[in-house]
Amino acid sequence: MLKVLTVPAFNDNYLWLIHDDTHAAVVDPGDAAPILDALRAHNLSLVAILLTHHHNDHVGGVPALLQHAKVPVYAPRNDRISNVTTSLSEGDNVHISELDLTLSVLDVPGHTRGHIAYVAKEQGWLFCGDTLFAGGCGRLFEGTPEQMLHSLDKLAALPDDTKVYCAHEYTVSNLRFAQAAEPGNQAVSQRLEAEQAKRARNEPTVPSNIALEKATNPFLRAREPAILKTLQGEGRVKGGDTVAVFGALREWKNSF
Repeated sequence: MLKVLTVPAFNDNYLWLIHDDTHAAVVDPGDAAPILDALRAHNLSLVAILLTHHHNDHVGGVPALLQHAKVPVYAPRNDRISNVTTSLSEGDNVHISELDLTLSVLDVPGHTRGHIAYVAKEQGWLFCGDTLFAGGCGRLFEGTPEQMLHSLDKLAALPDDTKVYCAHEYTVSNLRFAQAAEPGNQAVSQRLEAEQAKRARNEPTVPSNIALEKATNPFLRAREPAILKTLQGEGRVKGGDTVAVFGALREWKNSF
C-alpha cells in the first residue's frame, strides 16, 4: 500500500514523499534537510527524485540528496535543470520498480515553459507543482494565459476524485480571492471556512481534489458568467473571450 507523506519546507512549501514504508520517491525537493529528516524518521530508503519545474524551491535540495543516495532524477525535457538522468514530456511514463508505481506525464506550461505534472492513475494522485493550487494557480512567469488555461483544462479533465498534491500552502488567500471573483458561490464560502479551521489547527489544506477545485477554484471557473460579470464590473475586461477573461483574472490575483 503506497502512501504520501507531507513534508513542510521553507515558509509555505510542501514536499511530497511517496513511500511503501520501505522505499520512497520525493517530488520537488526544494530543500534536502527536511527530506533527509523524514527519511530517517520513517526508516525509508530514497529511490527516485521527481521534478516538475526548475524553480529553486522545487529543485534546490537535489544535489544534497544525490550525495545521500545515487538515484534517478526525472525532470521536464523543456526546462533548465541540472543532474537530470531522465527527461520527460507528455506521453512519457515513469515506472519506479521499488514502489511498483507508474506515473504518467502531462505537459502543463504556464508557470514555466517546461512545467510538467505527474499522474498516478491507479492511486488517483496528481502531483502538479505550481500549475494548479488549492483554490488557485501559479503565476505566469514564463508562459501565457492561453497556455495556462489549456494546462488547467487538462488537469480539470482528470477524474473528480483525483487528489491534488500541489506544492504550496496558499489555500486561504486563494479562496479569499475566489470570493471576490465569484461572490455568490456558496461552495467557496463553505470551503474557506473549513480551510481556515484547518490552518487554525496547523493542519495542511492539501491535498485537495479535482471535484472541489472545479466547484471553487476561479481559474478552473473562468468560463462562468458570474466571474465575467465581476471582471467587467471591476473594469478589468470588456468582451467575453475566455483567454482574455482568464488573463484578466490572473492579473487581478497578482495584485490582490
